[in-house]
Amino acid sequence: MESAIPVALVTAGSAGLGAATALHFARNGYHVIINYCNNEARAESTLAAVNAAWDEVRRGTSYDTKKNAIIRADLEQRHDVERLVREAYAVYGRLDVIFSNGGWTQFRDTERLCDNGFDADWDRAFTANVKSHMWLLHAAEAYLAEHDGAFITTASMAGVCGMGSSLAYSAAKAAQIHMVKGLAAMVAPRIRVNSVSPGLLETEWAERFSAQQKAELLNKTKLKRFVTVVDVAEQVLALSRNRGMTGVNVVMDAGMFL
Repeated sequence: MESAIPVALVTAGSAGLGAATALHFARNGYHVIINYCNNEARAESTLAAVNAAWDEVRRGTSYDTKKNAIIRADLEQRHDVERLVREAYAVYGRLDVIFSNGGWTQFRDTERLCDNGFDADWDRAFTANVKSHMWLLHAAEAYLAEHDGAFITTASMAGVCGMGSSLAYSAAKAAQIHMVKGLAAMVAPRIRVNSVSPGLLETEWAERFSAQQKAELLNKTKLKRFVTVVDVAEQVLALSRNRGMTGVNVVMDAGMFL
């Protein structure tokens, strides 16, 4: 039976930006399906937080008490992505929003070409940062179209400014941003496709940066602050609701590259 409540699928949703966005959707009245790949305990912990937020939002109501869900899937395997979508749709009988948050990088010396020519880096970067998003939308297109849905991807400032953790990652993110425009044209008018490009987010991923490196990056921002996962989660929710935007990449860098 189809739920009367909108449903959001968040990939790579057990930690960091994915977890923050899953929680934000729940607090705004969405059922949430959290995808994870390896860390089941972390996914269960995030699910517990999302369910607590859901209970708070729905307190005093007596309908649609079915809780949120987690689904394991490897986003770098197309057959697993297709299974993820089928299982996610089956939970509630609808999919309104997909936040396609998966990605991958390998840090390399960005001043040396010889450290950026590994075929394995390029192949995996394009699989994780480009093809996985296309696979996900392709598998979910019919479901999202049922409710004029939204598909939002996590891109990166590395795809805008020309360099990030590696040349392969930067090129793949640029390709992802470009692909969003093509996808948006292909699935219109029933589905909107957009992306968000954050700068450095102070998640577990950023722990590899030293305090000095972070201070230098912070000083480059015009707002003298880093973008937070909550900032990005709010933008993802806004894109999921905004019916006048498609094919857009939203830059979120606190003015670093102005």
